[in-house]
Amino acid sequence: MLSLPKESKVKFMNNDLFRNKYRIQSARAPWHDYNNGCYFVTICTDKREHFFGEIYDNKIILSKLGKQATLLLQEIEKKYNDASVISFVVMPNHIHLLISVKQQTKVKNKPQEPNRKIDINEKMKMIAEKRGRLSLIISKYKSSLTRFAIKNDIYFAWQDRFNDRIIRDYNEMIIVDNYIKNNISNWKDDEHYPNTL
Repeated sequence: MLSLPKESKVKFMNNDLFRNKYRIQSARAPWHDYNNGCYFVTICTDKREHFFGEIYDNKIILSKLGKQATLLLQEIEKKYNDASVISFVVMPNHIHLLISVKQQTKVKNKPQEPNRKIDINEKMKMIAEKRGRLSLIISKYKSSLTRFAIKNDIYFAWQDRFNDRIIRDYNEMIIVDNYIKNNISNWKDDEHYPNTL
């Protein structure tokens, strides 16, 4: 099983109030902008339900949703010229993805006309840019699969967030790549394997 360094494990006990409601601090590293780099991403289904298929004899038998999840992962590079999928695996209740995001050249924004209101699309784009390119790509991926499920009348839900780990060097990338490639055969040792106790 892949073991993460202590500094990369997220503490979720530190909650803050926002408009008198608790919210969990962002799991993203505050010192990194997520617009350039290589990342190990894990996206889980809600309550870790097996929406994507089942594993039998060290092979995954994908459901209709699992097949679409795979297809959408394969299309990431076509949709985003700044992203490259190095490897991925669709598991019964989660997805592991090793993805590289390249820094885009910034285009200067047009100066805003004094009385012009910002429409909702522009506002959402500004918010997304602050979150970083990785978050934008993953949230669009999740939305695409959710839309497919709705269109095909398939009950489905994601866990709200995704986990990421910044890959710091080539050796770490090889370790993560091997972990992803062996994830199906190591399913019973996976932290996302259903607890049968």
